[in-house]
Amino acid sequence: MLIRIVRMTFKPESIPAFLENFEQHKKMIRNFEGCQHLELWQDENQKNIFVTYSHWTDENTLNQYRDSELFKSVWSFTKALFSEKPIAFSTKKLQEVSRACWRE
Repeated sequence: MLIRIVRMTFKPESIPAFLENFEQHKKMIRNFEGCQHLELWQDENQKNIFVTYSHWTDENTLNQYRDSELFKSVWSFTKALFSEKPIAFSTKKLQEVSRACWRE
């Protein structure tokens, strides 16, 4: 599994347009072959910063999405709303640490 994180900083007046566009396309993105999970986050203190957090089967399926007309249309609309260059990266989970009960 590949985890994709994209941090986007928007012009404050562009936030409603971004949210509306995300709402219109989120199900299509989530149902794109290879997309296993999709979340949208908003920074707690800087309300014009959003992050998409998604899981993909592998890099190949992410690249298929990035080459799709869906991505091209969503991204071309979205990038016009930025106030700063986005930061994007792919990663994989190495470990998940669960809470444990410790007794001595």
